[in-house]
Amino acid sequence: MSVPIVLVHGLRLSGGMWRPQVELLGGQGRRVVALDLPGHGARRGEVFTLGGAVEAVRDAVDGVGGRALVVGLSMGGFVAIAAAAAVPERVAGLVAASCTARPAQALAHVYRIPAVLLERLPDKGEAVNERFHRLTLGEGAEAVLDGGLAMEAARAVIDEIAQMDVLAALGSYRGPVWLVNGARDHFRIHEKRFLDACVDGRLLNVPRAGHMVNVDAPENFTKIVADAADVVGAREAVRGGRAEGPHSSA
Repeated sequence: MSVPIVLVHGLRLSGGMWRPQVELLGGQGRRVVALDLPGHGARRGEVFTLGGAVEAVRDAVDGVGGRALVVGLSMGGFVAIAAAAAVPERVAGLVAASCTARPAQALAHVYRIPAVLLERLPDKGEAVNERFHRLTLGEGAEAVLDGGLAMEAARAVIDEIAQMDVLAALGSYRGPVWLVNGARDHFRIHEKRFLDACVDGRLLNVPRAGHMVNVDAPENFTKIVADAADVVGAREAVRGGRAEGPHSSA
């Protein structure tokens, strides 16, 4: 059974950051959707709220049939976890990448102060961020920068996500979870606590990859997602067979 895949992007970015995965997974005949969250990509200018982001994920899943493997990276990983907790009936499985740090600490230390400083620049720091991505990601930067950099959305995102009890949300979801980090990622600091919070979890670290693990190691990351989709698909087939079996109830 082929399970659709919904991809949720990171802070300031857009669904364009998933170009390597859309191409590779699409080439395997899988149905893949890379959405834009409120305030980002094609939805720049909208106000970001966590509730609105979860609604965007829900709508994307409904658009591919009502149940999917949800894959999120960084901010998108937190949003994907929130969606799994809020609408678990739509999330057949969860891949949460580059987000195994408790947001109240990680966002405050890594993003909030720089965001305030960047807001003082005429372009809100867009040129600085673009140079950073081009320097660190090489050819992969084109996909990451494809939908523009929503610098103006950073403060709202940080304020919303920082209030999230991510471990409780993760622990409330009973489906299969893949926690994926680049081995060089600074957001790995609480990965063991995240793994312990999962009801059905596994932790995977990708060698020689950093925070943007999907771009740093596109083939490796895509294989993880494809394998997760296959596992979820097999479980969904069993689940569907039970629902349709002679002993199922209406």
